Amino acid sequence: MDKNSELICNMCGRKLLVEHGIPREDYISVNKSWGYFSDKDGITQQFIICERCSDRLVGMFKVPVTLKDTVEML
Repeated sequence: MDKNSELICNMCGRKLLVEHGIPREDYISVNKSWGYFSDKDGITQQFIICERCSDRLVGMFKVPVTLKDTVEML
């Protein structure tokens, strides 16, 4: 990420806090290249979702997400 980059949540439009090119809050980054058997064959979608919107999105799931403890964070 370069120092002039902005991080904006694609779901709510909020700018995420970035200081000196370093994100100061966490987010989900999605980079999906669609392939055969989809209506988006050959298209790549990129977006980010802030933690607050991630919680809202996961709250809409019919099947709960799997939670695991992370032993080591890099």
